[in-house]
Amino acid sequence: MARTVLVKRDAITQTRIVDTALPPLGDGEVRLTIESFSVTANNVTYAGVGDAFGYWNFFPGEGEWGVVPMWGHAVVTQSRHSDIAVGERVYGYLPMADTLDVLPDGVSSGGFIDAAAHRQPMSVIYNQYSRLAADPEHDPAREGERMIFGPLFKTGFLIESFMRREAWFGAEAMICTSASSKTAMATASVARDKSPQVRRIGLTSAGNVKFVRAGGFYDVVMAYEQIADLPQVPSVLVDFAGNAALIHAVHTALADNLKYSCTVGATHVGAGFGQVGGPLPGPEPVLFFAPHHAVAAIQELGPKAFGAAVAASWVRFIGEAGSTVKVDERSGLEAAAEAFVATAEGRADPGVGIVIRP
Repeated sequence: MARTVLVKRDAITQTRIVDTALPPLGDGEVRLTIESFSVTANNVTYAGVGDAFGYWNFFPGEGEWGVVPMWGHAVVTQSRHSDIAVGERVYGYLPMADTLDVLPDGVSSGGFIDAAAHRQPMSVIYNQYSRLAADPEHDPAREGERMIFGPLFKTGFLIESFMRREAWFGAEAMICTSASSKTAMATASVARDKSPQVRRIGLTSAGNVKFVRAGGFYDVVMAYEQIADLPQVPSVLVDFAGNAALIHAVHTALADNLKYSCTVGATHVGAGFGQVGGPLPGPEPVLFFAPHHAVAAIQELGPKAFGAAVAASWVRFIGEAGSTVKVDERSGLEAAAEAFVATAEGRADPGVGIVIRP
């Protein structure tokens, strides 16, 4: 039997766990037993924009109930593929479950893609699996940190890369909402290294100000109540909260000084992406879709140079961020569902990175 956490697609704080019989493997298929995955605000974003960007389609659910994608590790427990052995470990996109069947294609020493028909319409970036035995990013002592920070870091890397290609739209400052989020910290880390001329301003809840300042990723950390005091300089807004009232407040405070506005995630679920408080001053917010920007960055640098640049920034970031978050390992899919709901409701401690062992 396989166990899976289902999330109600239009009310993502509602969950249930279902048991289903495992089908026999087809020719060329591989069965993965899921060892571990992280639960972060990134997963909440997948659910929040799941219909718009197809995140519900990677691991089909049941009608109005969907399966939220996670990042984590798995081990091959059955194989009908000649090049994939039982006992091999992989890293990649996994369901909030304990089992996943894949159809490996393009198999190399470094990894493979899942060629299952239902996954082909989605970005290939999410269909790739790394074979840990030959994965240069794999560090057995940092598996927890990789699950917690890895996907979020790459999004942050791509945000900075995009902004720098656009000369930061003429901005002197970058304002990050939900500054305690891991993607925001990653964005600020890469910007500090690659675009030091751009001032980094972090906005967060009053209760998280001390935590965010301790991380050292921002030049200035402000509580949301201080938005009216934002420096009046040309700025870009990188929104990780998806809170319409918050976006409106920043746009209003900066007015013509806001040169670009993008929404990356939705850590404040339920606040909505729509406009509130009248017409939105300044530029129309644009949703940042990391896979599209990954293609642009790879085309600009070439695959090898892009991989080297990501790796160098990752090593720098994890050396700084690893000590800011305590890895909290929890057992069972019930714990996964509880952690997901707590994160979606904004109750998760930003100083704790949750790893689930199903």
